Amino acid sequence: MDPPPLIDFSDDAVSSVTSHSYTDPHGTRIFDRYLSSSSSSSAAASSDDDDETHTHSSSSTTIKRLDYMIDFLDRKLSTSDDRNRNRRSTSSLLEFVGRGGDIPMFRPPVRAPVHPARPPSLEVRPHPLRETQVGCFLRAILCTEKQLWGGGENGVRVWNLKDLYSESGSEEDRTAPFKESVKGVSALMCLVGDEGSGSGLVWSGHRDGKVRCWKMMNQNQNQNQHGGLGISDGFREALSWHAHRGPVLSLCISSYGDMWSGSEGGALKLWPWEALEKALSLTAEERPMAALIVERSYIDLRSQLSLNGFCSMLTSDIKNLLSDKSSAKVWSAGYLSFALWDARTRELLKVFNIDGQIENRVDMSLFPEFSLEDEVKMKIVTSSKKDKMQSSFGFFQRSRNAIMGAADAVRRVAARSGFGDDNRRTEALAITIDGMIWTGCANGLLVQWDAIGNRLQDFQHHSSAVQCLCTFGSRIWVGYVSGIVQVLDLEGNLLGGWVAHSSPVIKMTVGAGYVFTLANHGGIRGWNVTSPGPVDSILSSELSGKEFLYTRIESLKILTGTWNVGQGRASHDSLISWLGSAASDVGIVVVGLQEVEMGAGVLAMSAAKETVGLEGSSVGQWWLDLIGKTLDEGSTFERVGSRQLAGLLVSVWVRTNLKAYVGDVDAAAVPCGFGRAIGNKGAVGLRLRVYDRVMCFVNCHFAAHLEAVNRRNADFDHVYRTMTFSRPSNLSNAAAGMVRYLLFCCSLACSMYLFWHVYRSGLPLVLSVAAGASSAVQMLRSTNAMGMQTVEGMPELSEADMVIFLGDFNYRLDGISYDEARDFVSQRCFDWLKEKDQLRAEMEAGNVFQGMREAVIRFPPTYKFEKHQAGLAGYDSGEKKRVPAWCDRILYRDNRTALASECSLECPVVSSILQYEACMDVTDSDHKPVRCIFSVDVARVDESIKRQEFGDIMGSNEKIKLILEELCQIPETIVSSNNIIFQNQDTSILRITNKCGKKDAFYEIICEGQSTVKEDGQVSDRHPRGSFGFPRWLEVMPATGVLKPDCIEEISVHHEDFQTLKEFVDGVPQNWWCEDMRDQEVILVVKFRGSLSTETKNHRIRVRHCYSAKTQPMDHKPNHTGHIQGNVLPRSDYQRLSISLDVVDHLRNLHSP
Repeated sequence: MDPPPLIDFSDDAVSSVTSHSYTDPHGTRIFDRYLSSSSSSSAAASSDDDDETHTHSSSSTTIKRLDYMIDFLDRKLSTSDDRNRNRRSTSSLLEFVGRGGDIPMFRPPVRAPVHPARPPSLEVRPHPLRETQVGCFLRAILCTEKQLWGGGENGVRVWNLKDLYSESGSEEDRTAPFKESVKGVSALMCLVGDEGSGSGLVWSGHRDGKVRCWKMMNQNQNQNQHGGLGISDGFREALSWHAHRGPVLSLCISSYGDMWSGSEGGALKLWPWEALEKALSLTAEERPMAALIVERSYIDLRSQLSLNGFCSMLTSDIKNLLSDKSSAKVWSAGYLSFALWDARTRELLKVFNIDGQIENRVDMSLFPEFSLEDEVKMKIVTSSKKDKMQSSFGFFQRSRNAIMGAADAVRRVAARSGFGDDNRRTEALAITIDGMIWTGCANGLLVQWDAIGNRLQDFQHHSSAVQCLCTFGSRIWVGYVSGIVQVLDLEGNLLGGWVAHSSPVIKMTVGAGYVFTLANHGGIRGWNVTSPGPVDSILSSELSGKEFLYTRIESLKILTGTWNVGQGRASHDSLISWLGSAASDVGIVVVGLQEVEMGAGVLAMSAAKETVGLEGSSVGQWWLDLIGKTLDEGSTFERVGSRQLAGLLVSVWVRTNLKAYVGDVDAAAVPCGFGRAIGNKGAVGLRLRVYDRVMCFVNCHFAAHLEAVNRRNADFDHVYRTMTFSRPSNLSNAAAGMVRYLLFCCSLACSMYLFWHVYRSGLPLVLSVAAGASSAVQMLRSTNAMGMQTVEGMPELSEADMVIFLGDFNYRLDGISYDEARDFVSQRCFDWLKEKDQLRAEMEAGNVFQGMREAVIRFPPTYKFEKHQAGLAGYDSGEKKRVPAWCDRILYRDNRTALASECSLECPVVSSILQYEACMDVTDSDHKPVRCIFSVDVARVDESIKRQEFGDIMGSNEKIKLILEELCQIPETIVSSNNIIFQNQDTSILRITNKCGKKDAFYEIICEGQSTVKEDGQVSDRHPRGSFGFPRWLEVMPATGVLKPDCIEEISVHHEDFQTLKEFVDGVPQNWWCEDMRDQEVILVVKFRGSLSTETKNHRIRVRHCYSAKTQPMDHKPNHTGHIQGNVLPRSDYQRLSISLDVVDHLRNLHSP
């Protein structure tokens, strides 16, 4: 999607101009914007003298803004001479820049204060570092009227929506202020809200099989009640019980207030509202009985499914439950099929598959259930018989059979678990206001269904798997595994889309005018419900103009070192000379080693380990331990990641005081050896986030020999294009391990097949095995990387803010003899030698390392030396007399597109080189170690300040206010009646009219509560059911819908004869009794919205249900004012509505009060 155009604001949008205002190159008056923002904040603080915390927060924010503004002015007002003087003072080295940096693949990624390719977002919870989230990742979010709830692996968090623009609690945790539950709660799987029951409840399903109830309480309630159920100092659940043996995967509340829960293996239970209400009404002393009451009240819907003779469609996990309140139904979804239930009678209506085909009734007793163990045993027996019958076949045929058998096993297990190759499986469900059901599939397909389960049409707007769906008004929001969010209208037309997160979007929810998206890494962003729309461009322009208020510049030094150790082991003194002496004032140390260990056996073992997801060796660990000892690991530095591929090893250490800002460490390996499969040549890389900026460090070892220039260029191109960093994900289910094991069997069979052909071609036996096994690694890598490619199809290295390549690139000196090179080296004539450097020539031609930078070389060639011979006399003097060469190099690319680029949010990572040298005194290898020290400036966003600026703009900008007022306008509507009375299963027609001639009106009907009518006509207090559900004797259809301009909708309000209730004990009906025969009264609320409005206009209707035909005692005194005294409802105020359309013309002329 094209980025929205930016709108320039005139000066009249800014407050009064002072003589001290400074205008930046974009025309933004800095002091004016700052004083306007700070003064409004001060006024808000002074208006509430009792809130000392807010005052302190405002003062802290003001100080931060001043600091950032002063830094910004220093950078803007400094001249180029000042910058050059600073550069000389830091002894930055001159750099050589290769050609080809304008090629899109090698171009630095686009960065800006506000991302130009997506709408501005509210950073509720900025991207947290993965290492800080171990055991506490957020997995679900839910928005209620006043709060945003987040559930994770170790508890529940609550954000008050009114505090989303407030300052963060700490520097490390930049999220909006929140409260957290007590620790130790089992991992949360799903959330569902229920604001209809009393003070409001939130229900959560957990991995331990429990359902927990959390009360939504304000501060006053928390202070007045005992038991610690509030959220001031953490909170506990109000009720919990064991619902399933396995994890609770899904929850929903039906239109009649009952709770439905789904689990593994098709387990589906219903928890009647009557039992939940009784348990919640118990006192603190009776609380231990509450869980028992609910646990024994369940209705096992799967047992009814079997009794009714339907096939076993619910044998797969029920990951999705959906309450269709428009037509009073409940959808339960497996991966490849659905079941449709009546929410009132709780009967199964229909079972159908993802193609919309209805499942047939069968006698399940004729089909014994086979377990996975039985299936595996049968397969083993079958396989053994086939092996005997095919013993005469050749090795090729047996390998082929093994491949096909393993692949079939993978398919079968995956199909049973929903993890496998059927990419049509259902991942998400949602219902729109017009009653249509939308499902999202693993292949990116969106399917529209009607209320009775008929498949209507399909839409394909993106190829990645759909992870979640969310609806609001006239729009459908879709979250994908690629991190993309798309917005559709009710007809399925694409309105817009953008990259919302750098990882899969796993959940979405709506509240307070925002659509909140939860990413797999735990970050939460809020998007305006009108996006994409005109508000986005105004907000982007305003936020960009205030960049100076929330930009923070961090500085650090990075020490990188590369060394081809030639299968040897170094002394501690060598490492001190190479790394220890230079690491005193650096924040990050990156070490790349080549030829840690070599040989055919090592390569074969490495390939075998890679096949099963293992890496590393005892020799590699020896090097890591020695380097760690040199760097004082444990007290001064901490190792954050490493990766080994055969003889290649890369590792990163971070200083302890910097550790809180470094994380999200991912690793990658790309073999470039025989057939791009063997790790004797190739690359290993680490990717990490430093101050919210992505940095990649790639250790390479390219093809050897003087004439192999093109092979070296090809090796780099292959590494750059194909390096894919591992992204650990919690999206897989429990079958992932079994699938991976069977996939390994399949890949191993394939490797044996390749081994046979490679061995027959004459390659040594060990290398043949290595080639086959390494091919299996490539199969696994391609499987793990599915769906994880960058959105634009660019290599992952292209998305990094800084990339450093180090290693033995093996580029030689061309067109010079050994003796000539020795002479120039002894005279330190390096400038002439550089003219012969293959790497420099290839970079000038734009053939390799396009757009990358290297400091001017001032040290002798680092290859090739005799071991343990010091000085320049140690160059190779053997029979081959290899020409000295700069094989060992360190190159980089940052965010700069020009040499003069300054560090800012548009160019967030700017680096210079302080040292670039070889340690000529180290003699443990035929290569000399090389080190390079970078001075790096990183511009990052202070999310706390930016969040406050976001709120200030949304609350004060007049243009945004006018646009939102227009977009969120609620059309004028009319409801035909205020009162309805029922007797003897009556049906009344309620007519609602949209008087607006241009805009659609959206309506929803809820039940605000039910009360009992006493003998004197008075009514008792109303008690709402769960989620404002209807009583069992009342049907309202459709309960939601869309009113077109100047149109009338007829709503059927029907009294159902429902005078008996069943009590279920342990899933079995035990008792029947008559329902309360007293007259009942409910208050229906018709809530009207515009297409994007968050507020509603409500119309209340009294509906009375009279069991007896005789007239209840009423006060027949004339009521001239029409005012209803107390709760008494005069009979004359009721209207019995006919089903004819003779009142249509009259309704069109009515006006709502």
